[in-house]
Amino acid sequence: MSAPHTDVEQVEAANTAFYEALEQGDFDVVSSLWLTPSDLGVDEEFHDPADAGVVSCVHPGWPVLTGRGEVLRSYALIMANTDYIQFFLTDVHVSVTGDTALVTCTENILSGGPAPEDGEELGPLVGQLVVATNVFRRTPDGWKLWSHHASPVMAENAENAENAENADDSEDPDEETPS
Repeated sequence: MSAPHTDVEQVEAANTAFYEALEQGDFDVVSSLWLTPSDLGVDEEFHDPADAGVVSCVHPGWPVLTGRGEVLRSYALIMANTDYIQFFLTDVHVSVTGDTALVTCTENILSGGPAPEDGEELGPLVGQLVVATNVFRRTPDGWKLWSHHASPVMAENAENAENAENADDSEDPDEETPS
C-alpha cells in the first residue's frame, strides 16, 4: 500500500487526466480512465455490460447513467457535439480511504458551440459553473473513475438577490394572513 500523500497525488493526477482528456476530445483516454468489470474482479466473459452496479454518471440536467457502455456513449456524444471546452478546476478536495477516493471540485467551464454557417471560427463562448463529485477506485493499473456526478450552480444575480430581500421585508411573521 502506498503512503497517504502519494495516494492523494495519484488521485489528483487521475482527476486532472480525466478533465484534460475531455478538453482534448480524446475518447480513448476518457475510456481508459473509467473502471472496467475486470478492474472490479468481475469475469468479463460472463458479465452483462449493462450492469448498473459497475459505473455511474450524472451530467448536469441529465438522468443517472449506469453501466460502462451507457456512460461512455454519453461522453462520445458530448465530445461529438462540443467544438471547444476548457475546465478550470477550483475548490478541489481529495479524500482517500483504502482503495476508494472521493474528489469534490468546482468545474468552471468555458465552451464554444458550432461555428455560424458562414464563418470558420467558433460560435460564441459560454461559461458555466458546475460542482462535481468524482469517485475513484484503486486498480492494478492505477486510480480509475467509478462515478462522476455534476450539478449546475445556479448563479445569483443582483435582481434575484433584491427580490429575495424584498420578499423578506414584506413578510411579518406576527401578521395574520387573511383566509
